[in-house]
Formats: sequence, structure tokens, C-alpha cells
Amino acid sequence: MLKTIYTPKAPAAIGPYSQAVVCGDMLFTSGQIPVNPETGEIAGETISEQAEQVMKNIGAVLEEAGTNFENAVKTTCFLADMGDFQVFNEIYAKYFVNKPARSCVAVKTLPKNVLCEVEVIAKL
Repeated sequence: MLKTIYTPKAPAAIGPYSQAVVCGDMLFTSGQIPVNPETGEIAGETISEQAEQVMKNIGAVLEEAGTNFENAVKTTCFLADMGDFQVFNEIYAKYFVNKPARSCVAVKTLPKNVLCEVEVIAKL
């Protein structure tokens, strides 16, 4: 049975999808972008500011589902510019200390023209 996860501590979906879905003992999050859930605005202009907000949003979704960063199994990271890779990694490493499996790709454009987006698969 699937369970939809929602928290007001992370941005509401801007399309026909959920913040996350639980299937069995696994959590699958949708991609989180650097939207401040309190204002609905993009948080920051730099990759470090935006990556920090993405991690806060992911943390809120993980917490709502009853898990945390340490239980992340796999992440997929999307960057608007691979030139931001090193700075993004510095922020990412503060949160994903267990070093889950990861893919990181550059994309042409992200929603709302943000600099990064991250999705997570985690164990509950």
C-alpha cells in the first residue's frame, strides 16, 4: 500500500505530484528545489544558499516520513551548471554524511530556473 507524505515545512508540489511516497519500508521523494516553504520564493541566489534550502526541504520531508538523512540509500542531484559541482558537494556532504549512492547530472533548465534540485530514496 502506498502512503503520500506531505509537510508544510517543505514547499507544496507545483504540479501533479506528491512531496514523497512511502512504498513498504522505503521513501521516495520528489525532487526538492530551493523554495522557502514559508514565502513560496526561491531562497538565495548562489549555489550554496540554494543547496542549503534544498537540504532543509529534504530534511523536512524525511522527518515527516519518520526517517532522516542517515537512512538515505540513493540520491539524484540535478545542477544547472557543473561549475557549481564543488560548492554543491560541500553543502551536500554536511547532510549526507553516510555517503549514499548518488547520480549528479547537469541539466539545461530546472523548475523556476533554480540552480539545483535533489531527490532521495531512503529507508524508513
